[in-house]
Amino acid sequence: MALWMEKGSEPLTEAEKADLEAIAAIKESAAIELKEKGNAFVKKGKKHYSEAIDCYTRAINQKALNDSESSLLFSNRAHVNLLLGNHRRALSDAQQALNLSPSNIKAIYRAVKASLSLNLLAEAQDYCRKGLQLDPNNKELKRLDQQIHTKISETEKRDAEVSKAIKEAEELVSAIENRGLKVGKAMYQELTGLKKPVLDKNNILHWPVLLLYAEPSNMFSADQPLPWDVENNYKREFVELYYEASSGVRLSKEKLRHFLLEGTAASYVGDEEKDAVEDFKPSAGSPKWIKVNEKKTLHDILKEPNFIIPGIPVFYVVSKQSNFYSKFKSGKWAPPSI
Repeated sequence: MALWMEKGSEPLTEAEKADLEAIAAIKESAAIELKEKGNAFVKKGKKHYSEAIDCYTRAINQKALNDSESSLLFSNRAHVNLLLGNHRRALSDAQQALNLSPSNIKAIYRAVKASLSLNLLAEAQDYCRKGLQLDPNNKELKRLDQQIHTKISETEKRDAEVSKAIKEAEELVSAIENRGLKVGKAMYQELTGLKKPVLDKNNILHWPVLLLYAEPSNMFSADQPLPWDVENNYKREFVELYYEASSGVRLSKEKLRHFLLEGTAASYVGDEEKDAVEDFKPSAGSPKWIKVNEKKTLHDILKEPNFIIPGIPVFYVVSKQSNFYSKFKSGKWAPPSI
């Protein structure tokens, strides 16, 4: 009997030929029936999509239909996989369908949809062009073609912004290192936001600076004049500026780059503390607060070996006339955590 014939062997008798034809007819009928069942399950809704995929898969495995019909089976399964969000499987099925029947316009549409969902824009564009060559007036493909062009333009724009941000960050890192400056973990970002240094076209480094009134309860006042300074202690001739010596540790080159990219098109999360480099250890008895020599430039102050810039330079404003001054100078005061 034909059922017991070895794979690849040819039937020798008319009876064997008849058996093979009968088996082929049965398998073809089963495949068609499974296809119709799959279609019915799709119409029933999402709860039955897995059953639809099972029916299409069993129909495909019958290997009883011609290339055109088999292409429809793969295309139908691609459709259900798209509905389920299985975009990789949908694309694979659509490709199988097109291998069997390159003119299957539904398979092309589904290949475009799956490629677009996977952000495979070149592939989506290629499938879309082939589909419009076959059916120039296809409204769905025209709509997808517009989506692809829009997404390609957005991607190219974003890529340009990312490249620009990375280039600027790398230039900033080099400028900071070449000037012998040390940058640590950013502080007071609730006040400063994402402010960072800027390198202009003349290679001049511009730093935003945060001035904080150290005296308790007045630290974060931004009013001018100072309404809380009822005793006029904070006149210009009484004011001194200080920075906190060796606060924190210097960021590694890579972590500094991460920090400078925050808030840009190329921003990504990094753990500055894990990769920090502790290259300054204060000697015993070093003062915590260092008075700023106002005759020096900002650059000279930032180059001090014990100055770790906390993202951007932070200076504390203190009045010599205030009762708070002695407490501050003795190191008995620390900035609050915010």
